[in-house]
Amino acid sequence: QVQLVESGGGLVQAGGSLRLSCAASGRTLRNYAMGWFRQAPGKERECVAAVSSTGGTTYYADTVKGRFTISRGNVKNTVYLQMNSLKPDDTGVYYCAADKILGVTTEYDYWGQGTQVTVSS
Repeated sequence: QVQLVESGGGLVQAGGSLRLSCAASGRTLRNYAMGWFRQAPGKERECVAAVSSTGGTTYYADTVKGRFTISRGNVKNTVYLQMNSLKPDDTGVYYCAADKILGVTTEYDYWGQGTQVTVSS
């Protein structure tokens, strides 16, 4: 079992930055691909960024390319999502997820409880 806990969400003005963290316990994240998903009110959960277990492959949704960066600190069993130039459309609950296989759908085995990000205009 992998337990994931997100942190770092909050309220920020448009153009600002936030850094989300996802801390894991139970097992090392070294062998897991990691994804960051967000869900806005009334919308489906979507993958905004993902990274392979080695860190060699990354994925970004078109809407966040050039603004968000996913990174992993395997030694600290933590995954990060640096979010810059935030827009009101980035508002939502952000979840981190872990799976043996890198993907961009919601078919990840393990999920955190989510952290709220609100971007004001």
